[in-house]
Amino acid sequence: MTYPTETLTHSDIWATTADLTTLRHKLLDLFSQRAYQEGDFVLASGLRSSYYVNKMQVTLHPQGALAVGRLLFPLLPVDTQAVAGLTMGADPMVTAVSIVSVYENRPIPALIIRKEAKGYGTKAYIEGPTLPEGAKVVVLEDVVTTGQSALKAVERLKDAGYTVNQIISLVDRQQGGAELYQSAGLKFETLFSIQEVQERYRQLANS
Repeated sequence: MTYPTETLTHSDIWATTADLTTLRHKLLDLFSQRAYQEGDFVLASGLRSSYYVNKMQVTLHPQGALAVGRLLFPLLPVDTQAVAGLTMGADPMVTAVSIVSVYENRPIPALIIRKEAKGYGTKAYIEGPTLPEGAKVVVLEDVVTTGQSALKAVERLKDAGYTVNQIISLVDRQQGGAELYQSAGLKFETLFSIQEVQERYRQLANS
């Protein structure tokens, strides 16, 4: 779906609503209308699927990005010292949460984790502010399938001396990721199950 470039009226700008329940419904609509597609796809995990969630259609959408930040921020434990995720799917997510955290008077920095070490300069795996040893970091993930991507981020952060106990995703495809995290001793939360997205997709298609 092409993004409309016309100027929105104030009533069209839903991402600033104070009601987080309404905000969640609007974000679900955005996933269902813009990100969810049916067809024949090969996923990053190598699995074939009859559907695909093009999450960047939401996390790089102006209202979608703000909604993601506002809905994920309250899920962070009060002692969270940073949010982090594997590039590039999590990049807009950690940025959105970090920006929202300033408006909530609880600034939380964002970390971006490279898939391969940078080939020059510091040759680092992790980009962003350097945190104290043992700092508590929450990993953010866009869409969880097998769970391997977020687990790789967890491993990189632990190798850097940080503490990671939790992963939060936007959508859980429910194909083993949650079980993998549980076996690794990690708490897992998701904003939406894939069933919610699919149900809303069909409701909108039939309306």
